[in-house]
Amino acid sequence: MKKVSAWRRSIGDTMSGSRQRLRLMRPILTWTIVLVSFASIFLFGVYIHPPRSSIACSVFSSGGCAVPEQHPSQELSDDQIAARVVLKEILKIPPIQSKNPKIAFMFLASGSLPLEEIWDNFFRGHEGRFSVYVHSSNEQPVHVSPYFKGRDIRREKVVWGEISMVDAEKRLLANALLDPDNQQFVLLSESCIPLHGFQYVYHYLIYTNVSFIDSILDPGPAGVGRYSERMFPEVKIDDFRKASQWFSLKRQHAVMVISDSFYYRKFSLYCRRNMDGQHCFSDEHYFATLFHMTDPAGISNWSVTHVDWSEKNRHPKTYMAPDVTHELLKNIASLDESIKFTSEEKNRAMVTPCLWNGKKRPCFLFARKFHPETLDKLMYIFSNHMTSSTP
Repeated sequence: MKKVSAWRRSIGDTMSGSRQRLRLMRPILTWTIVLVSFASIFLFGVYIHPPRSSIACSVFSSGGCAVPEQHPSQELSDDQIAARVVLKEILKIPPIQSKNPKIAFMFLASGSLPLEEIWDNFFRGHEGRFSVYVHSSNEQPVHVSPYFKGRDIRREKVVWGEISMVDAEKRLLANALLDPDNQQFVLLSESCIPLHGFQYVYHYLIYTNVSFIDSILDPGPAGVGRYSERMFPEVKIDDFRKASQWFSLKRQHAVMVISDSFYYRKFSLYCRRNMDGQHCFSDEHYFATLFHMTDPAGISNWSVTHVDWSEKNRHPKTYMAPDVTHELLKNIASLDESIKFTSEEKNRAMVTPCLWNGKKRPCFLFARKFHPETLDKLMYIFSNHMTSSTP
């Protein structure tokens, strides 16, 4: 009996201690429950009503607050689904096999082509391996080369910085696609010149596995700063890209461009000058964004046309006669990295190594802008120094 009594006293002491500890812990548990409840209510409120201040956005939103969030439950529109299906199906179609693959050289010009003799020299002796298409928006051009005569397509007025630039490019692509032998589609201007001989250019383009087009993410005012929220949700700010206008597209990608009306409409409506207080230029953003969204692995992320932006003006450097030397053209033709600068305050450099079918090769096949007065010097250099070797 004494052992039982001792055991009961021990149990009683233990329970008494437990009750005392429980009484001490109750305030702590109460405050913990209150704090957890408060935090849950706060976070739920943040989810329903996203914060708009920059500090709050950086804390509670990984993507920022500039664009409304697209909820998982948001359904795609019929047009958006159709656009995605069409573009994806085009990529699945095997390219047209041609016994005589050609390059379509498409010239987007304001009038005549002052450097046409350069191109006449470039094309000579390679008949049947190229096609020429000319879109001159302001006046009917006068041609001096037989390769350009009769190659003008229907033209419409083109205004710099307007969607009409994209319209003209699509018009050139559509005309060039009528020829089933055309496998690569190069966009050039009246101020462009070739940097290599025809054989080198032909091999570089016909045997590539990508389209040569820029598609860079520029977080500065001349990049993402041009984005309009009106393009959401079809085009998100994270997908908005910038590019050089001058491209070379393989046939599948050319078909995609002329087939697309859905994304084109977004850019025609909401990527314009003076749109929401910004100047958005469709020719610099439409192609880059379209291919980033639909086939990012199928593009090079650099252009085969060299442009000198080192003067950091609204327009690239124009080469005058004193600038043109063999050394200048040789240096441009040997560059094997593409360097672009963002429009941020510090102009961050973005360097892309130029990989041709996985191997590092020179980036540029063409260059611009060359003034008409450079013709004589260019003719001399082209006749004496151009290379025709393969990449």
